[in-house]
Amino acid sequence: QVQLVESGGGMVQPGGSLRLSCAASGFTFSTYAMRWYRQAPGKERELVAGSSSSGGSTNYAGSVKGRFTISRDNAKNLMYLQMNSPESEDTAVYYCNAALRANYWGQGTQVTVSS
Repeated sequence: QVQLVESGGGMVQPGGSLRLSCAASGFTFSTYAMRWYRQAPGKERELVAGSSSSGGSTNYAGSVKGRFTISRDNAKNLMYLQMNSPESEDTAVYYCNAALRANYWGQGTQVTVSS
């Protein structure tokens, strides 16, 4: 019954911006930490950013720190990833993750950074 659905992916130019969304259902969203992961072809899935349940505490991979911002709207069961000044190395499928008793994943949304 737990569902995570990503949206907002697409093509973005270097130096542009893009905002990804994750819609959550089937659990008490406001009481759980949430995370964004990404996976590029031929590479391991990596943690991009994480948010505490309230959104008051966040963490980022060193490669995106200062450019990406994770946030959430607990009233709407939504989590976001604001991508500013994306670079070609940011091209990947981005996944929403919730660590409940088990880990749950969305279907992923493709982000392609290209001029």
